[in-house]
Amino acid sequence: MSAEPIRSSPTERAFITPEGVDLRLNIGDAGQRAAAFMLDAAIIVAVLAAFSLIIFFTGVGAVGAAGRAGAEMMAVIWLVVFFLLRNFYFTAFELSAAAATPGKRFMGLRVASRDGGRLRAESVFARNAMRELEVFLPLSVLFARAGEGGVDSWMYLLAFVWAGIFVFFPLFNKDRLRLGDLVGGTWVVRTPRRKLTRDMADDGASRLTVYDFTPAQIDAYGAKELHVLESVLRQGDRKTKRAVADRIATKIGWTRDPLQSDSDFLSAYYAALRGRLEEKLLMGVRRRDKHDV
Repeated sequence: MSAEPIRSSPTERAFITPEGVDLRLNIGDAGQRAAAFMLDAAIIVAVLAAFSLIIFFTGVGAVGAAGRAGAEMMAVIWLVVFFLLRNFYFTAFELSAAAATPGKRFMGLRVASRDGGRLRAESVFARNAMRELEVFLPLSVLFARAGEGGVDSWMYLLAFVWAGIFVFFPLFNKDRLRLGDLVGGTWVVRTPRRKLTRDMADDGASRLTVYDFTPAQIDAYGAKELHVLESVLRQGDRKTKRAVADRIATKIGWTRDPLQSDSDFLSAYYAALRGRLEEKLLMGVRRRDKHDV
């Protein structure tokens, strides 16, 4: 993968996918990421508050009947839910097809692998495990009562400095990476909300009579590759289209007619792949990329 600043914008980067396509993407700035985190934190607090009310109103009778043991059981359940929200909220959403939490989706952001490949589960786990050290551990100390002096006060000050370092860490690197991104090999990029036009699919569909792809050939790729192919067709770069067309033809075992253009071949395959993915989606099958089986 090659990632370097592009002069036209301080947030724009070159991004070479495993298919050899040079795409341009924009990294999320610090303000967007902070806003997304605050939205996610608000959702976690709201869910926790709602659960707390449920525990309170449903547990009153149990506590009254079981006494202290009932109260302790309610407290344990609350702590378990808090633990799950705190540790798996971000991981679960970032492992989804959108690769983004509700906060990131609202801000038009998603998590991506910096090497241009598939976003791996271990990368998502690593980047979110580091959040415990970056945010939750120092915050737990900050919200605890500081002692009147001595060691407790120094611990409080250390936690404050610790939290400050990690909060401002993304401001001191060009790609706005937090420590979790460095460890997980990820970064957060912008995903502008743009609906796919039917014109492109319709244009390719008219060529499917010439390009009779088999189901196996269409199933060679998934949703991620569909979006890459759409970007290639929109950019219209002749060399890129030739490289991508040759790569797809080699992978699916398609013998290309020299008289047929790269654009026609790619448009037809785009229409076939999109139709296949939409057909599967209606049956509840979502294929994220070519690695999904």
